[in-house]
Amino acid sequence: MSGTRPSRRGVLAAGGAVALTAGCSKYGDEGAEPEQPPPTSAATSAAPSKSGGKKQPPPKGEELAKTSDIPVGGGKIFKDKKVVVTQPEKGDFKAFSAVCTHSGCVVAEVAGGTINCPCHGSKYKVADASVAGGPAPRPLDPQNITVTGNSITLA
Repeated sequence: MSGTRPSRRGVLAAGGAVALTAGCSKYGDEGAEPEQPPPTSAATSAAPSKSGGKKQPPPKGEELAKTSDIPVGGGKIFKDKKVVVTQPEKGDFKAFSAVCTHSGCVVAEVAGGTINCPCHGSKYKVADASVAGGPAPRPLDPQNITVTGNSITLA
């Protein structure tokens, strides 16, 4: 073996610098302007949530359930809409976001008078979605619903 060999530290440092600069562009885009995301209109974007991220509101006017689908003292989770509807007392229907205020998980069950998140054990009261236990920092966000006859729709 002749000559000097590069040190392990030197090889790693050079490789890291190459990896850092190479990760910033796509093949064939060298020198091109970075792509900008398409503009959003106020009609299609949601206001930022209190947690700082953006959330899309559920579609309005869409029937969620029949009143008979929501048990008295309990509720039902609509995961695809990220909404939970409760009936704390007969004929009194409430709706809340199904996204836990602790870490953004979707709540998994309504049982024993609480709305329960499986991720870290947060629990919310079915009557007002206030925190009943766990690490959740605040209640679930209220959602607007309309009850007409036997139909519950998002307002």
